[in-house]
Amino acid sequence: MSYQVFLTDDAARDLADLYDYIESHDAPEKASYVLDSIEKAFLSLAESPERGHFPQELLAIGLREYREIHFKPYRIIYRLMAENVYVMVIADGRRNMNALLQRRLLQAW
Repeated sequence: MSYQVFLTDDAARDLADLYDYIESHDAPEKASYVLDSIEKAFLSLAESPERGHFPQELLAIGLREYREIHFKPYRIIYRLMAENVYVMVIADGRRNMNALLQRRLLQAW
C-alpha cells in the first residue's frame, strides 16, 4: 500500500529556513544537496512509514503518535493518519529538541 506524504506549513518553513542557513553559511550546492536528501528521505515514507521509530523525547512522556527518521544530523518527525503521512518537523538534531517539540507538537495536547 502506498501512503500520501504531506508537509505541514511548519515543516515547509523548516526546509526553507534550513536551505537559507546552509546557503549563507556554506554553499548553494550544499544547501541543494541537503534539501534533496531530506526530501528523498521523507518521500520514501510513502512506501513504509512504520519503519520510523518513536522520538525519545515524546516516548518519555508516553506519546506514540509521532515517529521519526533521519538524514543525519537532521530529524524528520511525522505522524501517520489513515493512509497519509504528515511531516511535522524537520530539524537539526543538535538543537534543543525538547523545546521545539513542546512548542510544535505538544501545544495541541
